[in-house]
Amino acid sequence: MNNHLFLSMRLRDENKMEAVFKASIKTINEIGFVASSVAKIAKEARVSPATIYIYYKCKEDLLVSIYTTLKKKLSQAMLVGFDPNMAIKKVLRKVWFNAFDFFEKHPDYFMFMEQFSNSPYIDKVDHDELEQNFQQIIQIMQRGIDQEIIKDVPFELLMTFAFYPVLTLSNTRLCKEIQLTDENKSLAFDLAWDAIKC
Repeated sequence: MNNHLFLSMRLRDENKMEAVFKASIKTINEIGFVASSVAKIAKEARVSPATIYIYYKCKEDLLVSIYTTLKKKLSQAMLVGFDPNMAIKKVLRKVWFNAFDFFEKHPDYFMFMEQFSNSPYIDKVDHDELEQNFQQIIQIMQRGIDQEIIKDVPFELLMTFAFYPVLTLSNTRLCKEIQLTDENKSLAFDLAWDAIKC
């Protein structure tokens, strides 16, 4: 096989993978996990179901892979402009605003992740692998604990108070009356910071 043909095939495959990725998110967001199927996703992506089965063992494998990919994209977005040498509060504020920006730019990603995290599929995710994407943020939180800037409480509890407000406020179904202006984001961050600081 010559190089030109190989690159052409690889590009086509990547295009198909991207089409499946987008179609999966769109289909799940429109009809939910139960009603969706590989056949419906394939139809939306304009590929054959057999094409999807080349890359994924089953529907569960496909959806878990998409969720993992979205969490990785989120972690990368949260770390834009990340500088561990800044004061811990400033670092976390930057991470917060980055998360808001990501969800505002990708409401479809947010909707998929929300549905997924509240479905039985979440039990199929390798959470240790996911955590690796957020290691720099975790290290900052630990540094804050070590320096007695942040409360020394169970880590899952700490992360909940630190970051779940972003998820709640980004959910327009839950927070219909709150406009996500920079001022409101700052107020929300200050409330979260007050909850976790020593």
